Amino acid sequence: MTPKEIARKWLQAFNEHNLEDLLALYDDHAEHFSPKLKIRKPETRGLIKGKVSMRLWWQDAFDRLPDLTYRELTITANNERVFMEYTRIVPGEENMNVAEVLEIKNGLITASRVYHG
Repeated sequence: MTPKEIARKWLQAFNEHNLEDLLALYDDHAEHFSPKLKIRKPETRGLIKGKVSMRLWWQDAFDRLPDLTYRELTITANNERVFMEYTRIVPGEENMNVAEVLEIKNGLITASRVYHG
């Protein structure tokens, strides 16, 4: 898959709350940074490492926010990096524009970083 295809698969898996498909896009030792992590789990300082930690984080999000969806705005990619912009939609909350960078190596995400606007 191209990096852009990986990003679209990422969005699809996230919107379907398909944790297995989402994690399959990541390297076993990948890192994920998010401002939401800093808030909900301050001890992480916003950074988690490895699929086990990502599984726990995203399963918690899917359980707490069953109607959480991301609406794609733009995807820009080269061979090693994807820059995605999407709208985070949760009923009862104000929509939030989000930017996320995916670092890609050997067809897998090795790092992801979330930025809120």
